Amino acid sequence: MEHVPSLDEPLKKALGGNTAKVMADHLDLHTVGDLLHHYPRRYAERGELTKLADLPLDEHVTVVARIADARVHSFNRGRGQRLEVNLTDGSGRLQLVFFGRAVFAAKQKLLPGRRGMFAGKVGVFNRKLQLSHPEFKLLDDDDGDDRETVERFASALLPLYPACAQLSSWKIEQAVDTVLTSMEATGWSALTDPLPAPLRDARRLIPLPEAFRKVHRPHTRADLHDARARLKWDEAFVLQTVLARRRLAESHLPAVPRRPAQDGLLHAFDARLPFTLTEGQQQVSREILDDLAGEHPMHRLLQGEVGSGKTLVALRAMLTAVDAGGQAALLAPTEVLAQQHHRSITEMMGELAEGGMLGGAEHGTKVVLLTGSMGTPARRRALLELATGEAGIVIGTHALIEDKVQFHDLGLVVVDEQHRFGVEQRDALRSKGKQPPHLLVMTATPIPRTVAMTVFGDLETSVLDQLPAGRSPIASHLVPAADKPHFLARTWERVREEAEAGHQAYVVCPRIGDEDEPAAGAREKTGSDTAEDGASTAVSADASADASGGASADASGGAAADADGERRPPLAVLDLVEQLGSGPLSGLRVAALHGRMQPDAKEGVMRAFADGEVDVLVATTVIEVGVNVPNATVMVIMDADRFGVSQLHQLRGRVGRGAAAGLCLLVTEAHEASPARTRLEAVASTTDGFALSRIDLEQRREGDVLGQAQSGVRSSLRMLAVIDDEDVIADARREATALVAGDPELAAHPELRTALDALLDKERADYLDKG
Repeated sequence: MEHVPSLDEPLKKALGGNTAKVMADHLDLHTVGDLLHHYPRRYAERGELTKLADLPLDEHVTVVARIADARVHSFNRGRGQRLEVNLTDGSGRLQLVFFGRAVFAAKQKLLPGRRGMFAGKVGVFNRKLQLSHPEFKLLDDDDGDDRETVERFASALLPLYPACAQLSSWKIEQAVDTVLTSMEATGWSALTDPLPAPLRDARRLIPLPEAFRKVHRPHTRADLHDARARLKWDEAFVLQTVLARRRLAESHLPAVPRRPAQDGLLHAFDARLPFTLTEGQQQVSREILDDLAGEHPMHRLLQGEVGSGKTLVALRAMLTAVDAGGQAALLAPTEVLAQQHHRSITEMMGELAEGGMLGGAEHGTKVVLLTGSMGTPARRRALLELATGEAGIVIGTHALIEDKVQFHDLGLVVVDEQHRFGVEQRDALRSKGKQPPHLLVMTATPIPRTVAMTVFGDLETSVLDQLPAGRSPIASHLVPAADKPHFLARTWERVREEAEAGHQAYVVCPRIGDEDEPAAGAREKTGSDTAEDGASTAVSADASADASGGASADASGGAAADADGERRPPLAVLDLVEQLGSGPLSGLRVAALHGRMQPDAKEGVMRAFADGEVDVLVATTVIEVGVNVPNATVMVIMDADRFGVSQLHQLRGRVGRGAAAGLCLLVTEAHEASPARTRLEAVASTTDGFALSRIDLEQRREGDVLGQAQSGVRSSLRMLAVIDDEDVIADARREATALVAGDPELAAHPELRTALDALLDKERADYLDKG
């Protein structure tokens, strides 16, 4: 009986152990389905020459080019040989080099005029781009064995796959061919089609086997168009079906309605506000309060522009929960942010935050802080007040989710900076309610609509896009420190001018400086402040490489090129504090803040800065969100190219929060034509967070939507581009919602159910269940 391969068959069985191991270890491909969904990143045509002028250094590439010349050179007094082969494509040149035994075999094949595909890691030697010992495949061989391959290449598009040093693009192509041939031999009998036939017909989508064949073996661009249209719908529809089922399940859970009391805590709080809520804040508050009054748990995303007043809206929701006899918990990603939230909320509430205390208001409640580093007496007191219900509001870090933390009646969970928490952490806090508590998730910066429909697709969305009155404009400028060191000197003059005018400034660095040198862009991982510092890992892979080669600038504006041409380590807080204090900012009160300081020390520095006792705060991204010092007018971001777009926008939002105008200076050594420089120019050109969020997503791509809300692991969205395919995602959401409403268990759609089971391994299913 003929073997019928299925999509979940291990690659070891289909391709053999060695190839399967390399694919698993280096490309995260484990099954036949994984390989068939490993789509070409682009396609070369027979007459198309890849541009050699734009090759990235230190990256593994595949190029299509023609051999211009090939020469053998002797060295070591004739005992060694080196073959140098020069390639051209009309736009640039690339040198191949072979040594030792490889010389003889390569020089027999690599003859001038021949054309081929060449793969290797791009290096540089004697100022020439070079591939050392590349793998290659000639495209115009016409000896007998290769005739069929050549004919296919002559008439078809050449798929170029995401590859690795251990496995070249054409070897992946050969593996895909093996699998396709095997599947076709059995008529694709083991393949189930997740899209319902009526939907396929209505959208004029090709069958799934044809889509696989056309995406891996296209003959025309029309083939590609048909394949991509079908495969994008697969991804969008299966994902939206998962999210539709989650929304439906949430809508049937019971919850305690939480309505504000007449003349209660919320009313008293609103009466003491010294300003009127913006129209946007009023509208979003109505949406949230309507949800809280329902008999099913709220599951809402609150997003908005930096400084739009999200915390105030969230506080009104928390006061509503307390009014209704429940408690509210605000989960913050770092101790600094938790302390800042506690300070600002108690200040906004005044005597209303002193319930049960001498001088407290009649309708007041107690607001407590709970973090991992609190002393035992304070911690024990906070835990007791939560368990008895004396504290209506608690603000804390992940210490809130520990087993020993018990609530009297948890009615609302507010999660700030959602993407910084693991799924299990959020779920552990929600599980502390007697019934599922209402959930409000806040994002620090705006996100595109398509991301809201995918990453946050099981949440209803509220948007704050209006800034409160009295906010000052923020001017942003690029400071090219390597090209124009006098610009950096002028930066410190501006900081001094603002300080002498009675204002304050932030200076942000990617690194602390008390640890071993990390890779550029790495985030710190320190105790209760895990992942709060360092440059964003969300920046695309080339973002940290495209600025290399620039001069190293110190605080005073001097430049020193690295002798070996390597990119210097990121600037560090502890180093810069010392340089600034004894150099361009001498005489000013300069202090440091970072995630490895003791909590009391961090709190002391932040309070001193808030009270105006510090002129310049040199910090890591620990001050990225939630920090509110209206007197701060200048934000200087050193090595700005090491941060992501949204992170830069978030940092910029720390200034311009008072009556005086804000100034953000992005200091960089990135070359003028580099992607990093382009990214920084985009940030400097607009303060529109929604526009910048699209740029940020284009840089990061989608990440693994089901596994993590941020990039970092292999994407489940191989064909669908969240930023580009908004119509497909919106249509798939409508279709999936309608289908799930009529068939929640997918009993009439077993093929779709099978696809969901394949997509949702245990970890990803847990993410959606708990998210």
